[in-house]
Amino acid sequence: MSTNNELVQLRDKVDEINLKIVELLNERGTVVQEIGKQKIKHGIKRFDPVREREVLDMIANVNDGPFETSTLQHIFKTIFQASLELQEDDHRKALLVSRKKKPENTIVRVKNDLIGDGSQSFIMGPCAVESYEQVRAVGQAMKQQGLTMMRGGAFKPRTSPYDFQGLGYEGLQILRDVADEFDLSVISEILNPNDVERALEYVDVIQIGARNMQNFDLLRTVGQVNKPVLLKRGLSATIEEFINAAEYIISQGNDQIILCERGIRTYERATRNTLDISAVPILKKETHLPVVVDVTHSTGRKDLLLPAAKAALAIGADAVMAEVHPDPAVALSDSAQQMNIPQFEEFMHELKDFRAKLQS
Repeated sequence: MSTNNELVQLRDKVDEINLKIVELLNERGTVVQEIGKQKIKHGIKRFDPVREREVLDMIANVNDGPFETSTLQHIFKTIFQASLELQEDDHRKALLVSRKKKPENTIVRVKNDLIGDGSQSFIMGPCAVESYEQVRAVGQAMKQQGLTMMRGGAFKPRTSPYDFQGLGYEGLQILRDVADEFDLSVISEILNPNDVERALEYVDVIQIGARNMQNFDLLRTVGQVNKPVLLKRGLSATIEEFINAAEYIISQGNDQIILCERGIRTYERATRNTLDISAVPILKKETHLPVVVDVTHSTGRKDLLLPAAKAALAIGADAVMAEVHPDPAVALSDSAQQMNIPQFEEFMHELKDFRAKLQS
């Protein structure tokens, strides 16, 4: 019986120590959070290996057992990792694009359209502007389908320097002329910060392409204008990197940001990219910004556009983006992945029915 009493007493003592450890760990966590805020304020990286080594050496110097020094250092490394995650959580809380900073959805107005208000819309148009006749044919088809947001590339960043690079400002003028004729809005990519101001007279939404997701000068520049920005996820960007790219824009004052999931580069070769469909609910949970899915660039296959678009609508995307060309076989870029106009009309018929079923 006395042995049991001694065991109980020892366990009670351990419990007291455990409670003190919890109290001290939380006290340490509070101090770590303050350190994290100072690091953010002064632009210092959260992970500091020099400081971590100093603490591990200090533990080795004062340890008298019974734990081995390596055991204590392992425990403290776990504490370091948890502390770093605590600082990262605080960093996310501080982001202007975060849902914690602004619980309600941001609604982006594109002329007469609203993106992020709970409705689901469509953004269509050619990959690249090639001629007035080409864009007009697509614009007319869009008008007949009741669509109002037209995408089109006037400046084309291409992997090869010898591929078609776009018509530049001539292409923007063509987009504007067709848009004005059919009462459409223009979404087009701008590559250079120096072109942003001039482009404002042509476009209703500035697109930042995947290759420019971390062009920080460009992000800051579009953050200073009074135009919505459609930001595409980078080729191999993590969701955290994508969110931080949007933070560059909003930190300059422009909160009219549309996030676009367009597929990421993986080892898979069956599709042009791998559509990260799970990114849609994650982005909508972590941020207050609307999310669009580009099914053309994510799949690179016309036979997959419809199921990918249905998946995007079903999982909660605010809009679906796809490419249309009057004669894809002669397109100057991405000919294999663009729909012709009859295919586009069938695509829209199927999607409108599917959207209606989702909403019923």
